[in-house]
Amino acid sequence: MPRLGMEPIRKAALIKAAIEEIGASSTLDVTVSQIARRAGVSSALAHHYFGSKEEILLAAMRDVLTQYGLEIRAALLGLEDPAQRLRVILQTSFGPQNFRREVISAWLTFWVMARAVPKARRLLTIYERRLQSNLLFCLRPLTGARATELADATGALIDGVYLRTALSGDLPDGEAAVALIESMIFAR
Repeated sequence: MPRLGMEPIRKAALIKAAIEEIGASSTLDVTVSQIARRAGVSSALAHHYFGSKEEILLAAMRDVLTQYGLEIRAALLGLEDPAQRLRVILQTSFGPQNFRREVISAWLTFWVMARAVPKARRLLTIYERRLQSNLLFCLRPLTGARATELADATGALIDGVYLRTALSGDLPDGEAAVALIESMIFAR
């Protein structure tokens, strides 16, 4: 007999476990069994809730993006100054909740997945468009005609820092990442 109210708790545990397992293994070859074991549930239950490893990984990235969006919106609330808004976007992108080994590894997995899985590509496109829109909103008053070019470059730099950190094995350094990107944006 299923326990009422356990589904959301178990799904959340599986999502958290997927991110942790990807981070721990640093590989795309994590299995549903590994994720389920880390979450403390059976692999059959994981399949019941999500259907496949692909769906678990998509749910994990949706969660990462949801948490990122909530953090960004809360930090931007009431800020009018475009330079402050831009800094908040960068600081949140490279903050301790988002720029940590597990999440960086999840991003790497997600980028690879987006090449072959239409649902992942669509989710990535939504993220990219939202980021571009937020960056343009900040950069237009600061840089005028260069805003589109700089928003594109900033998005690429954010992704590049994540990718380089994932591949280097170095500890994530959010402050250095923010400083690097700001120096590129405001270089004269």
